[in-house]
Amino acid sequence: MTLDKHLPPPGTAGRPRPAVRRRRGTVLAGISLGYFMVLLDTTVLSVAEPDLAASLHTSVAGLQWAANSYTVVFAALLLSAGALADRLGAHRVFRTGAALFAVGSALCALAPTVGALIGMRALLGAAAAACVPSSLALIGRLYPDRSQHARAVAAWAAISGAAVATGPLAGGALVGAAGWRAVFLINVPLGAAVLALTATRSLHCPRGDRQLDWPAQLAACACLALVTDGLIAAGAAAWPHTAAALGGAAVTGAAFARLERRSTAPVLNRALLGAGAARAGLAAGAAVNFALAGSLFVLPLLLTDRGMSALETGLAFLPLTVPFAVNPPLTGRIVARRGPRPPVLGGLVLLAAGGAVLAVATWARAPYGWLAAGLLLTGLGVSFALPALVTAVAGAAPPGAGGSVGGILNAARQTGASLGIAAMGAPLAAGTGSAPWAFAVAAVVCAGAAAWFGGVQRR
Repeated sequence: MTLDKHLPPPGTAGRPRPAVRRRRGTVLAGISLGYFMVLLDTTVLSVAEPDLAASLHTSVAGLQWAANSYTVVFAALLLSAGALADRLGAHRVFRTGAALFAVGSALCALAPTVGALIGMRALLGAAAAACVPSSLALIGRLYPDRSQHARAVAAWAAISGAAVATGPLAGGALVGAAGWRAVFLINVPLGAAVLALTATRSLHCPRGDRQLDWPAQLAACACLALVTDGLIAAGAAAWPHTAAALGGAAVTGAAFARLERRSTAPVLNRALLGAGAARAGLAAGAAVNFALAGSLFVLPLLLTDRGMSALETGLAFLPLTVPFAVNPPLTGRIVARRGPRPPVLGGLVLLAAGGAVLAVATWARAPYGWLAAGLLLTGLGVSFALPALVTAVAGAAPPGAGGSVGGILNAARQTGASLGIAAMGAPLAAGTGSAPWAFAVAAVVCAGAAAWFGGVQRR
């Protein structure tokens, strides 16, 4: 990297000149905006589902794939995206990912059919996977001082709360004003701003020689896609399709395991996965995103069935999304004083309770107040559990595995999101009257993750 000529004189390393701070702040804003764009796309589409289904004449299964083609590719490629950033240079991978995200979003907005939209959403998932690990690497290069780096990462992470909090509301406003295509067009100016703010030589990183095992990576992506396809087909009662997809998942999963055993550059960090506490933490992260992504998929369809407009649906999500913006500082203080176990366990229990309340409320067709209570419990659960899980998994990692924590945890979370959309969306294929089963599944998954994580922590 070429920051040397901008560094302060000897003896003032902890106090960079104001011009340097401003320049770094501008670049950090661009990197954080890229993360905001990626996370916004995971939530903003949810409110557009009813309008999208009517416009493209698609079924619940089509909507599931429109959402899941993004998360499946995102989850699978996250495993190797960090290695790719090391090999090609983080700045090249990040800026290429941001440009592809903007172009892919424009193509999504122009999609004439749901099949075309699914393909373009897969492209967005690959672009998102390129952006996330490389953005963290760039922050590390931009802020080598540990205290400054911690503050920069905190600012970067705070963007996630803002993206999740504003996604459904922004989506509702955009759909109400211009239809579902507008939720993708918003990414075009955002991507242009990211490229403009990060157009500096100070971000240039050298190329490395880290190896990537592409056959294993492709096998992992195929396995996750086939599992997801099998769950979606089961929801439509297409049992031969289900059997074929799950059988294919078993074959590709076995092929992935064999490739991993022989690989000199394995996709998964074996040392990290060998730690029981780390596995429990990864399962907890997957469970959190299972419940969150599944709820974001199911609820807009139910609220539209109650006669709510897109903007009203976005507003109805506020009890779920507001905790993302306001609760992380409290979670940070709890982790600092008592460790990650209480907020992770408490968050999973709150998620299970939220799923149970939503299941009862949708079964009884209760007034919105009951749905709001379930959404608030879900939002509090996610905002307690997710920030603490990073510390929990990192603390469980063996020596030498710490660098893999972020990539594997994010991949586990996105895998959980893919399975949540598939599993919780499956009952809706039989009609919105089956929605209580979707939330009951989320409650069981989160309760099981809480029992596993708590049991491992006690041992």
